[in-house]
Amino acid sequence: MNTAIIGAGGWGTALAGLWAKGGRKIVLWGHNADRIARMEKTRENSDYLPGLRLPDSVHITSELSHCAAADLIVLATPSKALRNIAAHLAKAIGASRAVLLSCTKGIEHGSGMRMTEILRETFPANKIAVLSGPNLATEVARDLPTATVIACDDGDCAARLQTALGSPRFRVYTSLDMVSVELGGALKNVFAIATGISDGLGLGDNAKAALVTRSLAELVRFGVAMGGTANAFYGLSGAGDLILTCCSERSRNHTVGQRLGRGEPLPAILDSTKTVAEGIPTARSAWECARRLNIATPITDQVYSILYKQKKPAVALEELLKREPKPEQG
Repeated sequence: MNTAIIGAGGWGTALAGLWAKGGRKIVLWGHNADRIARMEKTRENSDYLPGLRLPDSVHITSELSHCAAADLIVLATPSKALRNIAAHLAKAIGASRAVLLSCTKGIEHGSGMRMTEILRETFPANKIAVLSGPNLATEVARDLPTATVIACDDGDCAARLQTALGSPRFRVYTSLDMVSVELGGALKNVFAIATGISDGLGLGDNAKAALVTRSLAELVRFGVAMGGTANAFYGLSGAGDLILTCCSERSRNHTVGQRLGRGEPLPAILDSTKTVAEGIPTARSAWECARRLNIATPITDQVYSILYKQKKPAVALEELLKREPKPEQG
């Protein structure tokens, strides 16, 4: 399966290295021509994933037209850029019948659309799928054991992708429930910011465990209201990704939250890093969706207030702790 990966950040680069093993040819596209030129010369993405040498079978390019021959096009761009890049990609590949696989985790601001909904709107004749799970790019790049989920409403397509992309070190499960798999991957980033704030404030492991547990309850409630299935959120792209992103020191969203909890202003945090913490834009999109759906999302609401209303993190977490007692299930 000829594969092109759109997005030469840490995740796209890690997937290119993973799937190029054994000489399989991969096209890796990035928008920054200067970075792409450096990567072509050094075979390394020093900005996002230093230490991983990309095999010679990875063709690194800044020309979208080089993706036109692919049977599988993997989208690993920031969520805010997906719609624009997808529009340019559609022009570059013409009538291609390639499968589009979204590895982007987010919800579009304003429309509330999932990434696969944007792709389906842009590529109405193509098969669309989503990959999501507890997958740190740095560990995938080091060939550490990883499990993930590929969801597609066409079960045969999901099975083909499972065979083509899976390996003993990158175990792929399949699902027909694209909505739940995609929402689990997007919303967990918001909750990871909350647990990072808790850690930054020094509230301890008991508080973090409680916060992760209540985040899962909120994720299920939120996800079901947006069209997902409750049981699906207890799988790899729900509970699995939530636990990883909330607890790993290598989680970008947890790190942002931790720095906020320690008192750093958000602009300074953003200026100091090249990587994208998807929980920041997703918090705004999720807050908007919750208002439209009229559902209770106390953790999301507090993260939104910290990020966009300059609420003090200590005040926000204190308000969560002071919420009226209630039965656990709910």
